[in-house]
Amino acid sequence: MVLVDTNVLLDVLTDDPVWRSWSEEKILECGEVEDIAINPIIYAELAPAYRRSSELERSLKGWTLQRLQLPYEAGFIAGHVFVQYRREGGQRRSPLPDFYIGAHAQSERMALLTRDATRYRSYFPKVKLIAPK
Repeated sequence: MVLVDTNVLLDVLTDDPVWRSWSEEKILECGEVEDIAINPIIYAELAPAYRRSSELERSLKGWTLQRLQLPYEAGFIAGHVFVQYRREGGQRRSPLPDFYIGAHAQSERMALLTRDATRYRSYFPKVKLIAPK
């Protein structure tokens, strides 16, 4: 299974002139060989792009995205990774959505399709990333 990061979905849903082509191609490629999925954190990050939940639902309808719950194990991993981030000088006061997304991918042994691989590579080295070179 491949967890699709928010930035990749937004590229397609907002018709990003730079990244839409790459993101759409990767979503389709991944979907041909594995199930693709989102979680509540990714859904929440998509929400501000829409005025109503029904609009968001319509935009997601064309994709065969499984909707996964965020397991408690992912919350545990995210909490520990956040402590590491803070020790390394991170300024945020609460865990970032990326920590939950990366932890979800790690805890469920999923690949992660993302354009923002830097933080994931640093804090989730066990997660297989599908990202631009």
